[in-house]
Amino acid sequence: MSNETPIDVLIVEDEPKLASVMADFLQAAGYTTRCVADGRDVAKEVDRRMPDLIVLDLMLPGRDGRDVCRDLRTFSDVPIIMVTAQVEEVDRLIGLELGADDYICKPFSLLELVARAKAILRRSRFERFPESVPLKLHEERFQATFRGVSIEFTPIEFRLLKALALRPGRVFSRDVLMDRLYPDGRIVEDRTIDSHVKKIRRKFEAVAPDEDVIQSVYGAGFRLAL
Repeated sequence: MSNETPIDVLIVEDEPKLASVMADFLQAAGYTTRCVADGRDVAKEVDRRMPDLIVLDLMLPGRDGRDVCRDLRTFSDVPIIMVTAQVEEVDRLIGLELGADDYICKPFSLLELVARAKAILRRSRFERFPESVPLKLHEERFQATFRGVSIEFTPIEFRLLKALALRPGRVFSRDVLMDRLYPDGRIVEDRTIDSHVKKIRRKFEAVAPDEDVIQSVYGAGFRLAL
């Protein structure tokens, strides 16, 4: 018998029958599950115990799934699969502005849900702990070691770099990054993120001038290209 802790999936769904059958299928795949029916209860449940994956319905009582997803992204990079019956919403759900990692449209196959969950968990684990990434963060000192060279950052630069480094290759919009840097909702200029990115790039370029470590994705945002 494996001693590994089972993967914990939080199901946020207000239809009891659907939530129950999703839980059954995910449990059959070897996951543990918890269910929440009201959008207002999600943050409290996540704070109680951080799940490994969240399956989040778009239309929820109490608090809309979009708002729940935005809130989660201010403090967590937990993978999120958004569930929607509104096909026209799909492009926005994925997440450059919301931060969702994948989506599935109602009605959907429960086998597909399990397959999506497995795929996203494999991907997120690789992204979080890629052995080949030549970058180590030292949070207590606001420093990073890149290609064996130590680089110093300001606290705000380090928080931005850390947000990108948690998911190498994933594109983060300016709005999502602003939420990570300024969770208190303070008003700052639209191009504040761009300014911080330029400063971080200069520091990486001093170590590896031929590498584009932080890439701009036109009309979308930024990603760590390692």
